[in-house]
Amino acid sequence: MTFFRTVAQGCAVLSFLWLTHPAGAADAVSPVTPELKPVVTEQGWTFSVAPYFWAAGMSGEVAQFGLPPVDVDASFSDILKNLDFAAMAVAEARYDRYSIFGDLMYVKLSGENGTPRGVLATSVDVSSETFSGLIGAGYSIIQSDTGRLDFVGAMRVWSVNTDLDFHGGILDGVSGSDGATWVDGLVGVRANYSLTPEIYLTGWGMVGAGGANVDWDVAAALGYRFNERFSAVAGYRALGVNYRNDGFVFDVVQQGPIMGLVMRF
Repeated sequence: MTFFRTVAQGCAVLSFLWLTHPAGAADAVSPVTPELKPVVTEQGWTFSVAPYFWAAGMSGEVAQFGLPPVDVDASFSDILKNLDFAAMAVAEARYDRYSIFGDLMYVKLSGENGTPRGVLATSVDVSSETFSGLIGAGYSIIQSDTGRLDFVGAMRVWSVNTDLDFHGGILDGVSGSDGATWVDGLVGVRANYSLTPEIYLTGWGMVGAGGANVDWDVAAALGYRFNERFSAVAGYRALGVNYRNDGFVFDVVQQGPIMGLVMRF
């Protein structure tokens, strides 16, 4: 039982310790919302793309492979030790009061865990992939020269998968995989307010459910416009989701500083 508890904890940490999300969530997007006074194309559309970095820690409860749930409490530095690859970006198209936006997050983690006594196995390789993709639409219910407040609705897809490979001992050469994919619907608001022509505040709050019992995301950030095409933002974001199905548990809260660069065209 100690061996399986060790494997469960290793799987849990590597499978669900990821930076995102989201997601929006996701945001429903990230704090990198477009500037207040965008450059308008001939057709009246404005577009933005924003890669971002989220230094999030994670806490909660997870379970896989039919094993009992285990508690997870990891800082961003703990996650970084097992990080193989991460990509996060948002995009938005806006026309007057209407907007369409998306947020993609992908994280791959891997590591090796030793096992007690080495009878069933001497070591276990654990690799996990987490994907969160959100697409949504918004309408500005309040809009002025200094700011706007958008009502938004979105759908977010989650996909989490973990692979195990045993080495040595009785289980040498045995491998296994466990994962889940689900979709949540979210509603909420996004806001943007200019303090000066260069400095602005931005943030959002969203909540929903679907495959998960609850899915929520909140953030606030301060932005600085270098010029009409580039700006940077920095702030804080927290995201939570509670998914439980047939022994698979993903009940976590991720939170931490977030930074991004907005490119407009």
